Amino acid sequence: MKKYLTLLFILTLSTCQPLFAQESFAKKLFREMYLDKDSTKKSNFVVVPALASSPETGFEFGGASLFSFYTDTVRHSITRVSSLYGYAAVTTKGQEKVSLNASYWEPQNTWHYTANISFYNFPFDFYGLGNNTKKADKELIDEKRTRVIVTAQRLVAKYFYAGFDIGGFKYYYYSGTQNQNILFKNDPAIQDQSGGSNLTAGPVLTLDSRNNNTYTTKGIIVNTYLNLIQGVYSNSGYSGGFFNFDYSQFFLLQKKLVLGLDVKEQSLIGGSSPFYLLPQLGNDALMRGYYTGRYRDRNLIAGQAELRYRFTERFGVVGFLGTGEVANSSFSASQLKPNYGGGLRYFFDIEKGLSIRADYGFGEKPAGEPREQGFYIALGEAF
Repeated sequence: MKKYLTLLFILTLSTCQPLFAQESFAKKLFREMYLDKDSTKKSNFVVVPALASSPETGFEFGGASLFSFYTDTVRHSITRVSSLYGYAAVTTKGQEKVSLNASYWEPQNTWHYTANISFYNFPFDFYGLGNNTKKADKELIDEKRTRVIVTAQRLVAKYFYAGFDIGGFKYYYYSGTQNQNILFKNDPAIQDQSGGSNLTAGPVLTLDSRNNNTYTTKGIIVNTYLNLIQGVYSNSGYSGGFFNFDYSQFFLLQKKLVLGLDVKEQSLIGGSSPFYLLPQLGNDALMRGYYTGRYRDRNLIAGQAELRYRFTERFGVVGFLGTGEVANSSFSASQLKPNYGGGLRYFFDIEKGLSIRADYGFGEKPAGEPREQGFYIALGEAF
């Protein structure tokens, strides 16, 4: 779950009362949302003002809500926690985000459904294509994107799920007047600069032996999918695909100490390379510290190790180390970029393992440029 909340706003809820008629009600609501050590499987509803941060957005301000629940409330059931999440925000870099997300686990985890509907008005900095772009080439591009995707997977063998996803998306780019953003407009490697509309469908396979899907301490999850993509309307000439592979494994080293490993590979399929489909290095979950889209190309590979120490039920710390790169055709070990950093965790729902995190990540220092780095506030673990 890639969602954004802030501990700062949560803590201030205990003293802010304009939304409540009685002080006792405000204190009770705050305690139930964030402080109760409830070990039953009752649902939990969180509504807070939201603050998030990342290099590509600056600070985000808005509102967020999370409803978490179990479809099976038997005390020792293996059923995983389901959630409904809504988020709306504006950023200090002039961006707007609205998204609705759902993750639904049927009793005993026999089926898993996910859904996402989102709209982003997202101006971003473009640096060119490839693994060695320059900060001096930065251009500001306006992007608007709408996306709808639904996934359904069935448990077909122990730990193994198979299913499909189906959806559609539309991207629109505005690159300024005739004399603006020359690199973006004139680079022959950049295809479909104005965007496009597409439908997508394809198989999804998942191996999932995690002991918990929100705060995992042992187990493996391997998720792979192939999106077959067909352009529609003015983009009807495009046919291609997108392949994604994710592997994560967790080891309980001591009672409070967990080691997590995470690897991702993404590739475009087909002869065309629409700009909006190119994999991008860096986000709040992997290669933290890199501006999302600073490096983008047809293929991406990245990995990380994260050490998590939960010194109390409520608080934890992490340290992470990783590497990754993008490439047009083949990867090279000499092109791998470094990544390292650390962060803090606050668990607002102990039983479900739901947390707010604040991370600071560092990347490489390109010649003649400052070291790449970034601060992140988000909901849930990075992986």
